[in-house]
Amino acid sequence: MFKNKTLLISGGTGSFGNKMLRYFINNTNIKEVRVFSRDEEKQDRMRNEIKDERIKYYIGDVRNYKSVYDALYGVDFVFHAAALKQVPSCEFYPIEAVETNILGSNNMIDACIKNKVKNLVMLSTDKAVYPINAMGMTKAIMEKLMISKSRNIIDENITLCATRYGNVMASRGSVIPLFIKQCKENKPITITDPNMTRFLMSLEESVELVLFAFNNAKNGDIFVQKAPACTIMDLALAIKEIFNTKNDIKIIGTRHGEKTYETLINKEDMIKTIDMGNFFRIPADTRDLNYDKYFIEGNINTASKEEYNSDNTKRLNKDEVKEKLLNLDYVKNEISSEVDL
Repeated sequence: MFKNKTLLISGGTGSFGNKMLRYFINNTNIKEVRVFSRDEEKQDRMRNEIKDERIKYYIGDVRNYKSVYDALYGVDFVFHAAALKQVPSCEFYPIEAVETNILGSNNMIDACIKNKVKNLVMLSTDKAVYPINAMGMTKAIMEKLMISKSRNIIDENITLCATRYGNVMASRGSVIPLFIKQCKENKPITITDPNMTRFLMSLEESVELVLFAFNNAKNGDIFVQKAPACTIMDLALAIKEIFNTKNDIKIIGTRHGEKTYETLINKEDMIKTIDMGNFFRIPADTRDLNYDKYFIEGNINTASKEEYNSDNTKRLNKDEVKEKLLNLDYVKNEISSEVDL
């Protein structure tokens, strides 16, 4: 599928984009991978770390349509990961989240259509489901934009879709690096709510969802990967055991816009969701603006479906969380650095 093709990754210097880049370079016959981001320092670091002639670097900003359009010339596949994703930051600067997550994503969609990109996969989040914070609201609108634009695509060779994630372990903004840092510095581990639950998916597993979307998407689809979850308390206790520390655990209360559990599919969407084994596919609502349908036609099964969230998925205990953590490259490297010291 990817042989002699060109892929562009927006936000390619982030933790997620970086993992995607390495997968395609090491596991496919891709002709070229373009890293599109506005962080020249991270691009320079990546250029020196990964010496591969197939990687091309583009300085640009998704907020600037022309820079996006120019970078997409000759591109076959796009993974759009560029975003403002820190919940507290978006709460304090919501207009910045709008500029990047909504308007920037709209630029990416329009530029992909103009350049006849074969497949665009957009990175979304659980926070777009029943959004209570600015980050989730802007991602929810991003999804709606993707679905709206997909309805009007005439060219059957262009596909727009999205992947929706919960917590990706050890990614930028994840609590795991913070807990490990606090353990090593012998500081209290700060927990917002001990009963808060989060999905547990590794960066490697998250790549599988993107590949599945590239291979199976129809216009307007949203894909979700099934994953286990745990409480934040069990996560903290597992990290304490891994690093053999006796740090106190301090309950600090929830942060701005923080949810107590992650919802990946609401009960309304579960009605039409298709179970595809390890993945869920949420097809787009293709009804038009014939308003009679909304009053005459409906679905009586809405109340009978349960949403898919981190409270009702498979729950891992402390030992199972510990086992999963020990398989992460980030945790292995942190353990190794302790040994070296």
